[in-house]
Amino acid sequence: MFQVHPISADNFSYLNGLSEAELAERKIQVHVSDGRYPCRVSLADAAAGERVYLLNFEHQPNETPYRSRHAIFVKEGAEENHPAPGTIPASISSRLLSVRAFNKRHEIVDADVIDGSEVAPLISTYLDNPRVDYIHLHYAGRGCFAAKVTRAGE
Repeated sequence: MFQVHPISADNFSYLNGLSEAELAERKIQVHVSDGRYPCRVSLADAAAGERVYLLNFEHQPNETPYRSRHAIFVKEGAEENHPAPGTIPASISSRLLSVRAFNKRHEIVDADVIDGSEVAPLISTYLDNPRVDYIHLHYAGRGCFAAKVTRAGE
């Protein structure tokens, strides 16, 4: 069984009090959602009309060749959603995904591109491999980090 994890809301709480000028200084863009902006904290698409922040986030901070950061969306005032073990949020399952399995040294063990509606069995297969420590899901179209996946209970 696996668990999909949101990015902690604590990483972004400071955004809600910043002016447009302060956001711009930090190279953070504000967009109005058309209903298709996937929030990495709520693990849901922001509803049409909601404000979302587009910012750069380091999702793979480990000192390896795979260290990485990329653009993500976070909706204004986002609250964390922790889906039930073994479930994939619709904001993830509705998109083409790049799935990357990492070992404890933060090196890629396996990877694939798959339709999000078919990702659960692939996640289970990867986590059956004792060399795999965790998985990163990315939206394949733009390469943006979507969520981290671990074995349930870890």
